Amino acid sequence: MSDNDEKKVMITEIVDFFGLEQLTGNADSLNRWVVIPDVNRPGFELSGYFKPTEPRRVVIIGNKEIEYISHLNEQQQRERFGSITDGLTPMIIITKNNEIPPVLKAVAMERNFPIFRSGADTYRVMVDLITFLDERLAPEETLSGDLVVVYGKGIMITGESGMGKSEIAMELVRDGQVLIADDRVDVQKIHNTIYGQAPALLRGMLEIRGIGIIDVERMFGANKLAERHRVDLVINLVRYEASEEYERIGDEMTSSTRIMGISIPVMSLPVSPGRSMCSLIETAVSNFILKQEGYNSTEEFKDRLHTELIKKNNR
Repeated sequence: MSDNDEKKVMITEIVDFFGLEQLTGNADSLNRWVVIPDVNRPGFELSGYFKPTEPRRVVIIGNKEIEYISHLNEQQQRERFGSITDGLTPMIIITKNNEIPPVLKAVAMERNFPIFRSGADTYRVMVDLITFLDERLAPEETLSGDLVVVYGKGIMITGESGMGKSEIAMELVRDGQVLIADDRVDVQKIHNTIYGQAPALLRGMLEIRGIGIIDVERMFGANKLAERHRVDLVINLVRYEASEEYERIGDEMTSSTRIMGISIPVMSLPVSPGRSMCSLIETAVSNFILKQEGYNSTEEFKDRLHTELIKKNNR
């Protein structure tokens, strides 16, 4: 990804989302953006040690920084404020409704640099801001498939065109499950977890061959639609071939795929006329949940079979 393609969050989005009070800078000063999902508490910079660091982070000034600044003379403050009000630093947020130090205000006004204030505790501003930026700046890809929440699990339904993915998704929704996305799924990697959502243009819509586009919320209700969900399992639909060998017993699932570097378990389901794919997927997900909880019906069957064989041998 080139620098021009780098994801950005405009500081106006942060200001609006957190309800920050602007202390310095005019409208032009707001034409800045954040590209790093992290913050900087400028202890080193305020002490005069300008170590190599990532300069494109939001600067947070809390009680400790305010107290330290009060012990610096005006010349020291001017020298040290220069590094945190440069062209690379997006913005400064002062927490706990602290007053802005007069010298910092003067330097910011001279440079038309934006400084804001929050009434929240420093730790809360940091945690909430990092979470907000992490989600907004998370790497993103678009995958082909349908994402449906089945019994609380995010199920990505994949398969070649014409396999009936949208029709299956509709049946699942009719049966009480929840639609996230049809046809195209935008996936993001957040905290080493994959989340999926629908592209804005397709959100809430299902395309059914022979019928056209249907509005899920209007047809089935608002509770049958959600904006985003974690991807827990991929179910890949394949065409049934009589010559193929398919799983009969259901040994422990070992197949997986990688989405943005994260391993996601995969299950393949053959599609053929007369098979209720909706019921099969719901059953597969129920079995998947049981395995996650430590119960494996395949192992239970093997134990029963082993016990029965022992009984027969002892007769």
